[in-house]
Amino acid sequence: MAGTGIVVVSVLLAVCAFSCARADSCGKPEVTTTSYTTQDATVLTNIAYIAEISLKCSNAIKGLPLYAEVNGKILTAARTSDDNRYQVSWTEEVKKARTGNFNVNLFDEEGYTTLRKAIRNGEDVSSVKPLVSVTLNHPGAYNGPWVNSEFMAAALAVVVWYSAYTFRNKLLF
Repeated sequence: MAGTGIVVVSVLLAVCAFSCARADSCGKPEVTTTSYTTQDATVLTNIAYIAEISLKCSNAIKGLPLYAEVNGKILTAARTSDDNRYQVSWTEEVKKARTGNFNVNLFDEEGYTTLRKAIRNGEDVSSVKPLVSVTLNHPGAYNGPWVNSEFMAAALAVVVWYSAYTFRNKLLF
């Protein structure tokens, strides 16, 4: 009889642990976002993209683990000091970086699991519905002038020398 009580308690603890470990989902998410991208790439090798996201759920869930998908790459959304603020960031090489809008698809744990399963099975990942999608705009980065100043100085020196030499020859002959 005592063994039965231990089994019942064990089952109740397992059910309680399972229900506590169950992932909550955000109902009617409201998102505000700010973004930053590298604007000057004259001495850099990578362009940084940063999206800061504030998520508000109608069911007041805080501290929800989020994952992001950007251009086929899966990233973890880092939670900042507040429970409902997140940051997604990545870098690309300057030569491969493109301008324009980037869609940042955010997933909760359930959506992330579905996304990973679709990738693993070779299915179309666009069929997985994100919790919310935000847009990050990258207007482009300044890569420096088309012609280096050293080249311009050398070309100007050659032009001045040629002009002086030609003018000298006209005076002497």
